[in-house]
Amino acid sequence: MAIHEVRMPGRILYGRGSFAEVGRMAASLGKKVLIVSDPIMDRMGNVAACEQYLSEQGIPCAKYVGVDSEPTDRHVDEALTMCRERGCDTLVAVGGGSCLDTAKAAAVLMTNGGHIRDYVGSHKPFANKPLPLIAVPTTAGTGSEVTKVTVIIDTEQDVKMMLARPELLPAVAIVDPILSLSCPPSVTAATGVDALCHAMEAFISRCAQPVTDAWALQAIELIMKNLRLAYEQGDNLEAREQMALASMLAGAAFSNASVTLVHGMSRPIGAMFHVPHGVSNAMLLPAVLEFTKESALERLAIIGRIIASDGTGRSEAETVDKLILEIKRLCRDLQIPNVKTWGIDKTRWNQVVSKMAADALASGSPGNHPRIPTHDELVQLYHVCYDYDFSVHTESMG
Repeated sequence: MAIHEVRMPGRILYGRGSFAEVGRMAASLGKKVLIVSDPIMDRMGNVAACEQYLSEQGIPCAKYVGVDSEPTDRHVDEALTMCRERGCDTLVAVGGGSCLDTAKAAAVLMTNGGHIRDYVGSHKPFANKPLPLIAVPTTAGTGSEVTKVTVIIDTEQDVKMMLARPELLPAVAIVDPILSLSCPPSVTAATGVDALCHAMEAFISRCAQPVTDAWALQAIELIMKNLRLAYEQGDNLEAREQMALASMLAGAAFSNASVTLVHGMSRPIGAMFHVPHGVSNAMLLPAVLEFTKESALERLAIIGRIIASDGTGRSEAETVDKLILEIKRLCRDLQIPNVKTWGIDKTRWNQVVSKMAADALASGSPGNHPRIPTHDELVQLYHVCYDYDFSVHTESMG
């Protein structure tokens, strides 16, 4: 029997009101905190709440709130500079995946030096332990709070750098569904489909294992039962709670089993056109499932039976067809745009599609896919996704 390994954060706190524990957790890790967040979290008061929780435990802090919707090496450099200048020895990231990924990169570079690209695609080790990081997600999607992954845009080369190392795991993850109540519907949709991609890709990955399979399938079931509710009823705390749990499970699954083709193709779209990560994943998912169908029939059918529980009499192929239709219906209901609808010029798209295909392959993620694509197949798949119609054939199958 194969030997598998599972890595998780040192501690996970989850449930309503768990954000209030951030001060106590920080006091166990260091003496001064750098809060890493974004302008929206700052305006909404989440950064101020974090400062208050830290103050109650006697922990001084500084804050960096310059992160955008997509994390770049410039954000990392700015956070690093503030961390050094203010003498911080612990980081607390409050926000979506961009904030968490920025803080992860800053935490390892604080103790190891260099630029994040120095460690991407090489075997250069992190010789020193990172500063401890407490990850507090405010969206239910990236799962970054429980992953060993950070994705940072290299602004010089217009490429998303993905780094997966155990040192990137947060020391503590705090998952409080109350923080996601403020997510607007568009963010709820995009991050929710991102979590669905994490779970589905982890399950069909060539690196899947029994533990990640269990997490992934549970996440898929929770997402399909709760994402529409969270999207349509933003104040539905029960749906938000289930989505927060699903996101965490899906993050743990893909962190230990890897993502595959959707994420490999998605990163270049984000780097070239600055499309938010969850949106670019959602744009691609149905078309990638169609491309994958024959190569992962058994595993996709297992997912299909979870999503369409009425299909006991269907063959595997019919079940997978039903699965793809249900995913298309979900994207339609969540108003997921295709590339064209998002506003990307077709001429510009065609100019860079070959580079995007090369960058996708270079990321390594497509190599974990059941059907490993060629460069030409990826180019064709990008063309299919440009004006993909989520509404086609969404009628119920018998």
